[in-house]
Amino acid sequence: MNKQVMKRAAAVLTCIVLFTIAQVSAQSKAIDQSNLNGQDLNAITTAVPFLTIAPDSRAGAMGDIGCATSADANSQSYNPAKYVFSDNQFGFSLSYSPWLRQLVNDINLLYLSGYWRITDMDAIGASLRYFSLGDIEFMDENGQLVSTQNPNEFAIDFTYSRKLIDQLSIAITPRFIYSNLTAGQFVGGEETKAGLAGAADISLFYEQDFDVKAFENSTLRAGLCISNMGNKMSYSFGTLRRDFLPTNLKLGLGYEMNFDGYNKLTLNGELNKLLVPTNPIYAIDSATGRIIYDAAGNPVIAAGMDPDVSVPQGMIQSFYDAPGGFKEEMREIMWALGAEYSYRDIFFVRLGYFHESQYKGNRQFLSVGAGIKYSVFGFDVSYLVATKQYHPLANTLRFSLNFDFVSANKNEIKQQGRWN
Repeated sequence: MNKQVMKRAAAVLTCIVLFTIAQVSAQSKAIDQSNLNGQDLNAITTAVPFLTIAPDSRAGAMGDIGCATSADANSQSYNPAKYVFSDNQFGFSLSYSPWLRQLVNDINLLYLSGYWRITDMDAIGASLRYFSLGDIEFMDENGQLVSTQNPNEFAIDFTYSRKLIDQLSIAITPRFIYSNLTAGQFVGGEETKAGLAGAADISLFYEQDFDVKAFENSTLRAGLCISNMGNKMSYSFGTLRRDFLPTNLKLGLGYEMNFDGYNKLTLNGELNKLLVPTNPIYAIDSATGRIIYDAAGNPVIAAGMDPDVSVPQGMIQSFYDAPGGFKEEMREIMWALGAEYSYRDIFFVRLGYFHESQYKGNRQFLSVGAGIKYSVFGFDVSYLVATKQYHPLANTLRFSLNFDFVSANKNEIKQQGRWN
């Protein structure tokens, strides 16, 4: 076995071990009252988690914040309602993020997005997100090589955004999701298939001049987005098990301070919560150490609520179903802070921090980055430093290329009332 295969095997084994520990912990502590106070690991898992990765370097440098920042070509991933507030008529961006770079060199996320501001009131956009897991060798039960495949996932979406009033806009974003993790292999004697799903986002964005005594021409922004509302996903033909998509609620707030027309500083904050049922705590037979089942064959829940519900019910239930009660519900809220300094809108420096409870995944990291913009061309880079457990993007550079274009006849458009 060569070094590359060993590294990949180590990565996969690590993921399996961590997942197993989480499940065993949740089950073996089923009747421990300390767990009812949210003191044990109980992370929420979903299908296609690649949809939750911040794909571009600007947001990646600010703690994955993007719901209430100023509009750019990558707004599709965070809050496409921002597009109608863009200073440009159209633009596009290409981003590259290596994944697990410390272990392997062929897992990566590519993101292509673009928009067209049709009028002062309307804009359209689209994006393609592609996640490649690199070359993976599939073995049979005897350890013999069956085939080498390149599992991958992608999502393609479109958006239409429109201003409701001069300061407020709305966007609707339908999305198609494809997830091929096993390339049709048999797993546990069961034939697998690619997962397919349809989903949609709805988002709101508010932008208003908000001058204070020390800063003129400053701006207040706020955003709300509910993303990935869609059907559950299945990866096999012979099972009824279907997993929730990572439906997510974002709330963001930002304030841009213009010091002197050349120097600007933007401060941003954001809250995130998965609108997915929390894993309950199942009752355990003290004699056998196994989960107790009722007469109908369903596992008995000691705390929490049944997660096998419809998508709408799961979204509503996610606010009150944690087995640890209100304390655990609060742990499910992720938060982030970010800052961006710009000089003449040419040179940018960014800093951010992201926090997730240690009981819900423990993603905690600092991020930094820089950017430069000249004419229609922009280039951004970001770097992530994990402050707790290992992060797949730790000590990794991410890159984005941006192109924004102002209409050649902008003055004519402005006179016709189709531009700010």
